[in-house]
Amino acid sequence: MNGHAAILAGLAATYAAINVVTWACYRIDKARAGRGARRISERTLLALALAGGSLGALAGMYGHRRRHKTSKLWFVVAFWGIVALQVAALVGWLAMSR
Repeated sequence: MNGHAAILAGLAATYAAINVVTWACYRIDKARAGRGARRISERTLLALALAGGSLGALAGMYGHRRRHKTSKLWFVVAFWGIVALQVAALVGWLAMSR
């Protein structure tokens, strides 16, 4: 494996890991909500999405029959704002690398 392939493999593994962790945090928070236990803060959940875990957050919010955090308008708007920023950054990066 050459240097570029190794870097890409490392980035892909990191991206996958942050998304799995983010998804797990959303599921844990939902389970805690049902039991009335201490919750994971909304700030933490959004920070995980901002750190690269948007796909995990999306799966955690909408990928289950019991949706999570989707009734809080400000949370949904903040989440989709993060996704929009990440898409814009990706498009900008791809445009500059041509």
